[in-house]
Amino acid sequence: MPLKMIRPRKPEATGDQTPATSLWRYVWRMSGCHQIWVSLLAVIVAALSMLPIELQRRLVDDAITDGKLDLLLKLAAAYGGVLVLHGICKYLLRLYQGWLSESSIRYNRLHLSQLHEEHEGKQAHEEDGKVVSIIGAEIDKLGGFVGECLSQPVVNTAMLVFGLGYMMTKAPLVATIGLAALIPQVLLVPLVQKRINILIARRVNTMRRVSDDLTHLPHDDIDLDETNLPDRIDLLYRNRMMTFVLKFGMKAIINFLNGATPLIVLIVGGYLVIEGQTTIGIVVAFISGFDRLSDPMREMLSYYRVAAQANVQHKMIARWMR
Repeated sequence: MPLKMIRPRKPEATGDQTPATSLWRYVWRMSGCHQIWVSLLAVIVAALSMLPIELQRRLVDDAITDGKLDLLLKLAAAYGGVLVLHGICKYLLRLYQGWLSESSIRYNRLHLSQLHEEHEGKQAHEEDGKVVSIIGAEIDKLGGFVGECLSQPVVNTAMLVFGLGYMMTKAPLVATIGLAALIPQVLLVPLVQKRINILIARRVNTMRRVSDDLTHLPHDDIDLDETNLPDRIDLLYRNRMMTFVLKFGMKAIINFLNGATPLIVLIVGGYLVIEGQTTIGIVVAFISGFDRLSDPMREMLSYYRVAAQANVQHKMIARWMR
C-alpha cells in the first residue's frame, strides 16, 4: 500500500483552542468515533486469539487419541486458517492504532508550534528549550497513547474473558487455581505505578529545565560547573535509576508468577488425569491457554503504566498551554 494513500486524520475544528480538561477528552477530540471501530476490530482479534485453545483440545482428545487421521487433518487446516486470519486482523489493528496515534502527533506538533509562534515578548524566548522538549519527546508519548487508548484494554480484557470463560466451563478447579497466580499482579501494579508516576513528573520537569539551560547557554567560554546543568543531569540519572529499580523489580515478580502458572496446571491437571476426572487434551489446552493469557496480562499492566504516563504528560502540557 503506497504511503501517500494513508493520509493523516484531521480532528474536526471546534473553534475551542483551550486544552482538553482530561486525558480522555483529549483522546476523543483527536480520534472521535474511530475509537469505537478500532475497538470492534480489537474484539475480533481477541476472539481469534483464543479459538486455537479449543482446537488444540480437540486435536489431542478427538483426533490423536482416537486415531482419526481425517479429523486430524481437518482440525489442523482449521487451526492454520485461524492463525492466518488472526495475523491479518492483528496487523490491521496495529496499523489502525498507529494511524490514529501518528495523526494526533502530527496535529499536536503543528498546533503547538503555531501556539508558540503567537507568544510574544521575552517569555517566548525564555521557553525555547521547554518548547523543544514538549513538541519533541513529550508530545510523542501523549499522542502515541491515542491509538491504543480504548482498543488496547478492550482486546486484552476480551482475551482474558474469552480464555478464562472457556477454561471455567471445561475444568473449573484447574482454572481457579491457575487464576490465583494472576491476582497478585493486579494488586501489585497500582502500588508500584503510583510511585513511578511521581518520578515521571519530576523527570519531565527536570528535563524541561535542562532544555532551557542548554538553549540559553552563553556562546563564550563558560565553566559548566558554575551552572545548574551538572546537578540537574545528576538528578535525571538518579530519577531514572530509581525508576529502573521499581519497574524491573515489578517485572521480575510478574514473570515469576507467569512462569509458575503452567507448573500449577501440570500438577493439578495431571492429578485429575490420573484420577480420571479430566483429559490430557484439557491439560494441554490449559497450559497453552494460560500461556496466551500471560500476554494480555502483561500488556494490560503495560497499558496501565502507559496511560498513567500519558495522563502526567497531558496535565503538564495543558498547564504550559494555559
